[in-house]
Amino acid sequence: MKLWSDSWTNGDRIPERHAAGRPDGAGAATFSDNLNPHLAWSDLPPGTQSLVLICHDFDVPTRADDVNQPGREVPADLARADFFHWVLIDLPPTPAEIAEGAFSRGFTPCGKPGPAVQGLAGGEGARHGLNDYTNWFAGDAEMAGQYFGYDGPFPPWNDSLVHHYVFTLYAVAVPRLPLEGVFDGHQVRAQLAGRVLGEATFSGTYTLNARLLAEPS
Repeated sequence: MKLWSDSWTNGDRIPERHAAGRPDGAGAATFSDNLNPHLAWSDLPPGTQSLVLICHDFDVPTRADDVNQPGREVPADLARADFFHWVLIDLPPTPAEIAEGAFSRGFTPCGKPGPAVQGLAGGEGARHGLNDYTNWFAGDAEMAGQYFGYDGPFPPWNDSLVHHYVFTLYAVAVPRLPLEGVFDGHQVRAQLAGRVLGEATFSGTYTLNARLLAEPS
């Protein structure tokens, strides 16, 4: 089972157009193009009836004390946690790709609609789960809402750790996961137990830290 993208080489820095945030030129950050990347797959296991796609960042700070604070950096040794950027379930195995920008173009305040998927020919029946911007903006009166579908990287602009983003595609033995209504990545992971025939990953990195961006790659 294989997963790849024409948007960047596996393990490299994610292009700015696929991020939710970009440097603002003054040491902090602003919103970016937020295009979902192109993804394609092949060699699915026999018996695959649907696919699940999850993108998560496993480098998110567990404490917000230093996040986006001028003159400070988030320590690299701070404990980290998962942050879901994309949860897509019940995806038909064919067509065997998702086009760049098919699901996301620009950052939508209060979130894009869901769970029903829109914008993918042949993807009828697929459903989007909530990403973790739902929790991030929960206390912001202007941004709070349910964030469905893809919203890309926007790590703290003062984080001393480069963040890693992993896209995992699961080949599933059932056409529809037993989830109803609104769901998130944790719920999807729980429902995958015993239903996965195979999986493949594709990853990239991203940082908004001006100091790290200035260092030679």
